[in-house]
Amino acid sequence: MGSFDWDLEHNTLAFDDAGLAVFDLTPDEYDGNPDSLVSRVPPEEGVRVNAVIDEAMQTGRSSYGAYFQLRRRNGHRQWTHVRGRILRDDRGGAYRVLGIVRNASTELTEFTSISPMEAGRRRITGIVQGTTAALSKAVTVDDVAAVLTGTDGRERFGADGLVLGLVEGGALKVIALAGDSMEALDELKLHRLDDSLPLAEAVLTGQPRFVTSLGELGHTFPRLAPYIQSMELDAAAFLPLIAQARPVGGLALFFRGRSDFSAEDRNLCLGLAGIVAQSLQRAILFDQEREFATGLQASMLPRHVPEVTGAEIAVRYHAAWGGREVGGDWYDVIALPRGRVGVVVGDVQGHDTHAAAIMGQLRIAIRAYAGEGHPPATVLARASRFLAELDTERFATCTYAQVDLVSGGVRAVRAGHLGPFIRHTDGRVGRPNLRGGLPLGLASEFDDEDFPETRLDLVPGETMVMCTDGLVEEPGLDIAAGMDALEAAVRTGPEGADALADHLSASLWERWGTGDDVALLVLRRAPDPGTPQAPRIHQYIHQADPEGLAESRVALRRALEDWGFGELVDDVELAAGELLGNVLLHTEGGAVLTLEVLPEPVRRGGALPQQPVPAAASKAPRPSSPTTAPVPTARLQARPPRRARQGQFGAAA
Repeated sequence: MGSFDWDLEHNTLAFDDAGLAVFDLTPDEYDGNPDSLVSRVPPEEGVRVNAVIDEAMQTGRSSYGAYFQLRRRNGHRQWTHVRGRILRDDRGGAYRVLGIVRNASTELTEFTSISPMEAGRRRITGIVQGTTAALSKAVTVDDVAAVLTGTDGRERFGADGLVLGLVEGGALKVIALAGDSMEALDELKLHRLDDSLPLAEAVLTGQPRFVTSLGELGHTFPRLAPYIQSMELDAAAFLPLIAQARPVGGLALFFRGRSDFSAEDRNLCLGLAGIVAQSLQRAILFDQEREFATGLQASMLPRHVPEVTGAEIAVRYHAAWGGREVGGDWYDVIALPRGRVGVVVGDVQGHDTHAAAIMGQLRIAIRAYAGEGHPPATVLARASRFLAELDTERFATCTYAQVDLVSGGVRAVRAGHLGPFIRHTDGRVGRPNLRGGLPLGLASEFDDEDFPETRLDLVPGETMVMCTDGLVEEPGLDIAAGMDALEAAVRTGPEGADALADHLSASLWERWGTGDDVALLVLRRAPDPGTPQAPRIHQYIHQADPEGLAESRVALRRALEDWGFGELVDDVELAAGELLGNVLLHTEGGAVLTLEVLPEPVRRGGALPQQPVPAAASKAPRPSSPTTAPVPTARLQARPPRRARQGQFGAAA
C-alpha cells in the first residue's frame, strides 16, 4: 500500500515508493504527470475511475473510492483500490487530494477467474457508464462535440480518429473532427445526404457500416479515395445517430491496427451511438430554444443609443454563459426635451423567455412615461402600477435618472436596485446614497408607490456608472465584495465611456458575472474647459480628504497663471478657502469648486456698486473685436453637490 498527493491547481500527482510499486513503476519511470499513468491504466478503466472522481468533485463530497484494473509490465491485469480525501477552500473548490493506493488482487480473487464473456460485459458497462456520465453534463451541441472530441472521448471508443456530423436539411454538416489525421477530411465538412460518402450513406439508410480495410472502402466510395491514403488508418465504423426514429447525425470512428470488429465491439459501438444520438437531439432542441429566446431578448433591447449633446453614453449587455442565456436585464437611453436625457437600467425577476417578454413591455412603458414629461418618481410609480396590472407574479428592480446636460443636475430614483457610481474628475469614486423604494410591481401590491427622489450634480468630466447585480455578484461571496471591486475598476478605468464600459466588462463580468445577465450603462458628461475667451475648471473636494483643500488651491493658482490672472492668485486663494470652508463645515458632503473667466463683467442690480476691473484682467484673451468687446473678469463659485436634504452654500467673486 502506498500514498499519493495530487495537486489539482498545478496538475501534479506525487507517489511515494510504495505507491509507485503498486503501479509497477520505478521512480525514474514516473515524472509526476498524471497522464504518465496511461501506460498502466487501460482506457475503459480510466474512464470509470474518472467518472467516480468527477462525481465526488462536483457534488461536494470530501472523499471517493474505487476499484479498477491496471496493466503490469508483464501484461497481467491487477485489481487495485484507490481512496482519496478531497481538500477544499473556503468557497468549496477542490484544490488538493491526499490518498492511498493498494494492490487489491487478494480480496478480489473471484474477479481474476471470471469468464472472458463476463469480463467483456464489465468492460462494456464501464465504457457506457463513463460516456453517459460525460454526456449528461453536455447542454449545447458544442458541449456534445467537446465531450466526443476530447482525449477522453476518443479513449472511450478506443478510436484514433472521430468525425461527428449533424443533419441540416438535406445535408450532413461535419461539426467536429478529432485525431491526428482527421484534418484530411476538412474539405468534406458539408455535403449532401447521398450514397457518395459512407457516413452520409449510414445516416440515409439508418444502417451502420463496419470496415476493416480503408483501401477497399476507397473502391466503393471513389469520392473518399483521395483522402484515405493521407489518413494512415486501417479500420472504421460509420454509425447513424437516430433519436425517436429520426436521424439527427452521424458518427464515424477510425482505428489504427484493428483488423476486425467482434460482435461485442459492434454492440458497444451501436450502444454508444444511441447515447450520443439522444444527447445530440437534446442539445439541438436546447440550442433552438436558446436561439429563439436570445432573439426575443435582443428585439426587446434598444438597437441604437441616441447621440446626445454634452455627454458620451456607452451601454453593454452580456448574456449569462449558462442556461438559456436569456433574462430580464435591460438598459435604455431616452432623449428628453430641453437638453435632458433619461437613463435606466433594470432587471425583471427570472431567467426565461417570460422574463424577457415582461422586460420588453416594461422598458417601453418607462420610456413612454418619461417621454410624457413626468418626474422620475412618477415614472417609476406608474411603471410599478403597469407591471402589477400585467397579471404576472414577476417583479422588477431598476434605477432611473434624469440628467440635465446643461446644468449637470441629476434627479435619480431607484426601486430595489443598485445605486449609481460617480467617478469625479480627480479619479475618486463615490456612491451616492439613493434611499429608494420597493421593487416595481411589489410597490403597487403593497400600496407603497413612494420612490424618493435624490438630487445630484454631475460636474463636467464626471462619469456615472449604472449596472445590474450580475456585474457585482460572485457566487459564494457577499455582494459588498463585488461592489468594492466595481468601485476599484471604475476608479482605475479609462476616461472615455466606451473604453470604461469595455474595461468593466473585462474586469468583472468575465471574472465572475458569467452566471447571470449583466446590463451596464456608462454616462460621461463632456469636459468643460470653456473657450479661449472664457476658460473654466471644475474641482471636486471630498469632505473627509485633508489634502483636498491644498490640491484645489494648487489647481486654482495654476489655472489663473495660465489664463493671465497671476496678480489675482492670492485674493482668489483666500476667497476659495473661505467658500470651501463654509461648504465643507456646514453641509454633509463634499464641495464642487468652479473657476471661470466670463467674457464680460458680471451684471448685478443697479443698486450694487460696480467694482473696477483689475489690471491683471487685461492680460486675459480677448474677443476678436477689441473696440466693442467688454473686459473679461474672473468668477469663483464653491457649492456642495446636490444631495438629498442638503443645504446650499455658494458665492461669487
